[in-house]
Amino acid sequence: MSEIYDIGYRHYDGPRLGRGYSTRALTVHSLRGVFGLGRPARSKIVPYSLVAIMFFPAIVNIALMALAQQRGIDYSGFAVVMQAVVAIFLAAQAPTVVAPDLRYRVLPLYLSRPVSIAEYVGAKVAAMTIAVFALVAAPITVVYAGELLIDMPGPPATGEYLSSVLMALVLALLLSVFGLALASFTPRRGLGVASVITVYLLSSAAVPIIYGTLYSAGNEAAATYAWLVNPFWLVDSVQHAVFGTPSHAIEDGVYPSGAVSIAVLLVLLAAGFAALALRYRKAAAR
Repeated sequence: MSEIYDIGYRHYDGPRLGRGYSTRALTVHSLRGVFGLGRPARSKIVPYSLVAIMFFPAIVNIALMALAQQRGIDYSGFAVVMQAVVAIFLAAQAPTVVAPDLRYRVLPLYLSRPVSIAEYVGAKVAAMTIAVFALVAAPITVVYAGELLIDMPGPPATGEYLSSVLMALVLALLLSVFGLALASFTPRRGLGVASVITVYLLSSAAVPIIYGTLYSAGNEAAATYAWLVNPFWLVDSVQHAVFGTPSHAIEDGVYPSGAVSIAVLLVLLAAGFAALALRYRKAAAR
């Protein structure tokens, strides 16, 4: 004989906050995870150590302006100079955004609610983009604030600062899309870290090799396309073309035309989003 037990469940009578709230909550949750908030202390060591390293040249820059009345690293070149630190941050933290959901197979639980794959991917990309953007833009902003406070000769470089902040957002989006796409192909955090950093090292090492080989062979025009292999120089080439900032290619390298750089950037962004969508569509079907 069956029996019915009243275990005290009640219907929810509160406000329905909708899909937008769910997406925002997922974004905030993922962003907190990037910086180890709500996690053990060891989860905070890597992100905050890298944040401190990013601020070190900013402090040196301010001291240089105060003592020698000279600017150090250009606003537009800060991300290029510090690209190794940014890449390590991306490699270390991107797997924390996507790997746990894949490893514990909780993605179907997210999608059982009114959250689509596009919204899920968008929330993850937004969280990682905000984190990388803050990592790059915050030191630049500190240097600019120092420049305003210090009586430097000439007007402040407001235009270069604003363009650098805008392009830092573009760089953060590009890095986040591809970093998450690479990290999402494995539920293991260690493998995700290795895959992201390996791709960065290959792209960084390939640029001077390809450029030098083509240039020495007399193909100067073709050699300029080598800079587009690395995302930092790719975004710097777009910034150089759109805003007229100095080129930060090593050994006074020349970038290709601005139209080519912008087209490559847009194609890479579209390809990265498509790879993420296909990966999670496949993961959700399991």
